[in-house]
Amino acid sequence: MKFSVITLGCDKNTVDSERIVATLVAHGGDYVAELRDAELLLVNTCGFIDAAKEESIDALLQAGRLKDTGQLRVLVAVGCLVERYRRELQRSLPEVDLFLGLRDLPDLVPQLVIRGLLDGRVHKHPGSRLPVGGLRHVSYLKVSEGCDHPCAFCAIPLWRGRHRSFEPQALVEEAKALEARGVVELNLVAQDLAHYGRDLSGRAGLHQLLEQLLAATEIPWLRLLYIYSAGLRPSLVKLIAREDRILPYIDMPIQHASPRMLERMRRPERPERLREVIAWLRSEIPDLTLRSTVVVGFPGETDDDFEALLDFIGESEFDHLGAFAFSPQDGTPGAEMPDQLPESVKMERLALVNELQRSIVAARNRFCIGNCVEVLVDRVVEGGDDSRQIEARMRSQAYEIDGVTYLGSSDLALAPGDLAVATITNADDADLWGVVENRTRAAHYPVKHAESMCLDLQTAWGR
Repeated sequence: MKFSVITLGCDKNTVDSERIVATLVAHGGDYVAELRDAELLLVNTCGFIDAAKEESIDALLQAGRLKDTGQLRVLVAVGCLVERYRRELQRSLPEVDLFLGLRDLPDLVPQLVIRGLLDGRVHKHPGSRLPVGGLRHVSYLKVSEGCDHPCAFCAIPLWRGRHRSFEPQALVEEAKALEARGVVELNLVAQDLAHYGRDLSGRAGLHQLLEQLLAATEIPWLRLLYIYSAGLRPSLVKLIAREDRILPYIDMPIQHASPRMLERMRRPERPERLREVIAWLRSEIPDLTLRSTVVVGFPGETDDDFEALLDFIGESEFDHLGAFAFSPQDGTPGAEMPDQLPESVKMERLALVNELQRSIVAARNRFCIGNCVEVLVDRVVEGGDDSRQIEARMRSQAYEIDGVTYLGSSDLALAPGDLAVATITNADDADLWGVVENRTRAAHYPVKHAESMCLDLQTAWGR
């Protein structure tokens, strides 16, 4: 059976797709990158906001056309959107043969056996995850599932459920397998990293997990993505400041800075406390990169509320900021609130936030000019005149969500996954440019994949 996978949404979905790919390969599947060659196509959907839902439905509709133009026999929809809207999707998308929500994924192999696409036996042993597409040297470690936060604008707990931490030893083994495959940057992801371990017995927390990862692997870049301010304990902050392999990068969403809006959003923080945390982090962690997220246009947001948010952004000068217009989600308190704002107002406010943040990033980037920095090479593009452009990232730039650093031609034979030192020569409001000084670490890709974890999908999803 030839199969392919389309992954939409967040990097947690990427991890889920890699587990699915490994399981299908283990049971005799043959992964193909070209969709037209696939007999089985899985679309891992996202249901986070309206735009993500529309993208998922459009992907399913386009995939369905491959039944007429390609080799496609079976189309499967999995993931968040299916978990939330299975019945509606079944009625409106007859071209999809099988719908599996997050809780149903252990049924994938049995369902494919029934359809004659698999024989049910384990044939190969690729490991618990098999990355396809993307960069070989960048990966994600999902440390928990679900969320306990009651944010009024977010529907994630409705389909991913309550917070559940994965066992630390299993995560360490997974990280070791990824390192054996050549991963240089490992991004720890969860709905809130700070909640890791609270539901486990014994000494199990994010601080302890990081210490175990440091001891068991030599992965040079460990990055923390999405951690609430309330969970930033002194021991964790001191560990980040002390350990060079844990990047001085914290993704701490604030969502707003008006006390009234934070209360309506059911967020526990208040502006005064957020200011204290930001000042504390910057004093404790040298060269800290602080990323945040805000939502504009939440029901009842007044001009004064929005001005308070702009003032806070200007005062805080986040290194990176993601801004979103409020999108009402079924089943959330925010969708039922009065005083919903017109889309035109939301878009106007979103543009103002983005404009302010661009000016902040432009100023901060200019301060980088002349600095020698460590960079991770992501891509090398050969030019027609024997020139080479190198796309890389500094420690302050997370893959696919922050800017990049472009490096000119170099006499060094750099390759994706190499770490190097570069001098920054230019910058704009998004990206930077520089020249390579030397290479500090060459990429290593072993011939064989590591075989370290259980292949059974029931085990992977039941942790």
